[in-house]
Amino acid sequence: MTDKKNKTPKCSLCDKPRSDKYRPFCSKHCADLDLNRWLTGQYAIPVEEEEPDDFDRAISQANALSNEENDPKKLN
Repeated sequence: MTDKKNKTPKCSLCDKPRSDKYRPFCSKHCADLDLNRWLTGQYAIPVEEEEPDDFDRAISQANALSNEENDPKKLN
């Protein structure tokens, strides 16, 4: 059987014992590495792109509606 009292939580990046100050990391260095991964897009959720035709059509429709609403002739 495993004794849970002997298990020390580990750093999410390097598996060293974690620090309460930088939880769930062991140090500011590991915390900064993780932040950098978020900021550079390394932790990204892949998404399925829509068909370009559908996207282009939606943009065209939105632009047409916007132009109709901003038409000065229709404001009077």
